[in-house]
Amino acid sequence: MELNSNQIQEILPHRYPFLLVDRIIACEPGQRATGIKCVSANEMQFMGHFPQKHVMPGVLIIEALAQTGAVVLLTQEENKGKIVLFGGIRNAKFRRQVVPGDVLELRCEITARKGAVGFGKAEAYVDGQLAVCAELTFAIDCEV
Repeated sequence: MELNSNQIQEILPHRYPFLLVDRIIACEPGQRATGIKCVSANEMQFMGHFPQKHVMPGVLIIEALAQTGAVVLLTQEENKGKIVLFGGIRNAKFRRQVVPGDVLELRCEITARKGAVGFGKAEAYVDGQLAVCAELTFAIDCEV
């Protein structure tokens, strides 16, 4: 399954300037998804991080990965109309800087589920090179 930005907005509650996934290029509901984030110098965070040398904040890359993971969970029929919240971040590693002009390939695979809690392995790549990896915990919340 592929999703464009309008279809992503039907699934995720995030909006500008906090929707950080431009496209989903592959998704197996409840299993895994691959998303794309095109990094642009026109994004608000670069006004302050850093004005003299633009670097995408690591926390926003983690958020983009989490949004990709949320798509994995919210495309399951039983979760439609719900929201997914962050439950935790473990073992985050930042391997390279992400700068305007980069295209982030966001991969998230759900590795375990316990009721309304999901655990995932997340990785962000630029030009095939690992930029960020982390283990994420998701909490599926009530309907919005």
